[in-house]
Amino acid sequence: MKLPRRRFLQLTAGGLTLSAISRMARAQVYPSKPLRWIIGFPAGGGADTVARIMEPWLSKRLGQPIIIENRPGASTNIAVQTVVNSPPDGYTLLWHGLSSVVNASLFVSLPFDIQRDIAPVAGVVSYPMIMVAHPSVPAQTVTQLIAHAKANPGKVTMASFGTGSASHLAGELFKFMAGIDMVHIPYRGGAPMTTDLIGGQVNVGFDVMVTALPQVRSGKLRALGVLGRKRFDLLPDVATVAETLPGYEASTWGGIGVPRGTPPEIIERLSREVKEGLAQADIKARLADVGTVPMVLSPGEFRAYIAAEFEKWDKVVKVAGIKPD
Repeated sequence: MKLPRRRFLQLTAGGLTLSAISRMARAQVYPSKPLRWIIGFPAGGGADTVARIMEPWLSKRLGQPIIIENRPGASTNIAVQTVVNSPPDGYTLLWHGLSSVVNASLFVSLPFDIQRDIAPVAGVVSYPMIMVAHPSVPAQTVTQLIAHAKANPGKVTMASFGTGSASHLAGELFKFMAGIDMVHIPYRGGAPMTTDLIGGQVNVGFDVMVTALPQVRSGKLRALGVLGRKRFDLLPDVATVAETLPGYEASTWGGIGVPRGTPPEIIERLSREVKEGLAQADIKARLADVGTVPMVLSPGEFRAYIAAEFEKWDKVVKVAGIKPD
């Protein structure tokens, strides 16, 4: 049976109105139960530290508890798979960082596509990075470390918080530009790496300021060089690696992602709450105190940033010939 054109338009308009009302109602009742925030690193590391700074604000604003779940392993693939397999309803969040993105270059086959299956919500922080050494290492500067490594090829150990992690990539880039050979020792996160660095089981580490700064301040580790473009405000006397190796730069970052198909109004709600949280004076102060910088990015901006980071570090993975453990 054919419908008159006017009746068809009325029904169509009614359907669109109902759809809009449905979206509004869904956004108004969200969230109605606790959320899970899945982090692919151990407790005590850089991602965990920042998440626990942001969690009270987000829980308060959303009116529901946010339960942080640390699921380290497989270069964060376990955490990503957990979120990919979760319902796209806004109740399961992912700590979306560089390590997860680089895995697309590192692993030949993954059961998911990180840029397709995880929807970016918001940037949270960027992590200035630093090269640190155990005090027993006979080097006070980057130049001295390079000289020491050249005099002892294959004997200096280089720790990272996982194969293919930002820490590992920073180290490989340093080795390539300095023309030295250091033995890579991967760990399952920043916290266990720091423990062994302090204990002297490994010589040098590439870490985020969040976990390295307290150890440098206490004298348990020695700061050799900042990995960013400029010196770090809290360590003004520590030179950048680029002052010795022009053009060198490495950093990492983290944000929030959700399963593909999560309603856009929920993504916008989460993004808005993160943005407002990062503008709070107390949160900004706490993030600065642990050595991070707010990275305010909308869902669209975060997606573009992720694509650019993948392209940059994909080249390092291929040149260094990095393979998963």
